[in-house]
Amino acid sequence: MTTILIIPGLHSSGPAHWQTWLEEQVPGTVRVIQSDWSKADLPAWSARVRRDIARNPGRHIIVAHSFGALAAVHAAVGHADRVAGALLVAPADPEKFGIASELSSDPLPFPAVVVASNNDPWMSHWKAADWADRWGADLVNLGDAGHINAEAGFGPWPEGFNLIERLRGRSDRISSQRPARVSDSRRPLSWKRDATGPAGLKFRRPTWAANRLGAG
Repeated sequence: MTTILIIPGLHSSGPAHWQTWLEEQVPGTVRVIQSDWSKADLPAWSARVRRDIARNPGRHIIVAHSFGALAAVHAAVGHADRVAGALLVAPADPEKFGIASELSSDPLPFPAVVVASNNDPWMSHWKAADWADRWGADLVNLGDAGHINAEAGFGPWPEGFNLIERLRGRSDRISSQRPARVSDSRRPLSWKRDATGPAGLKFRRPTWAANRLGAG
């Protein structure tokens, strides 16, 4: 059993937000509820993520937005056996909160995708690309999509659902391997550098993959 774990950013995600739409589309989806949505407290937010991972059976596909993406990475690294993959959408710049040193700079031990835009006020595209490389995540560039939230026009978002399904498929293939290889868990999804994905989205293979795993 795989549970989709929704982790909103500051002030949560309202009824017009794509995370709320996704929650309504997938039965059994769990939303992490923070005790104070207005305070960017990484340890407290991370603790809530870990609590919900522990509460729900099986493995989880994390679907996080903004500051929630930072809390997700902070919490999930220590619970890799319970995380099937992570979709990190418009992660906020950790330097804006003085917490960059508290986040892992190593490849995540599960498949991950970072979705970013060219004009996100909370994280420049080059910084999003840098964190994606550090985490060994695929990078999806949505172009001029702002903070990829309701204000930017992201309510119903089928492309986001497709990304989750790709993560789920990749995780299932890794789980079926006996024994599973560490390099497999870190190998990006099947998207190639600068390839065009669903709806014309641009995907970029992380530099570590090209350097360590070759073009195959």
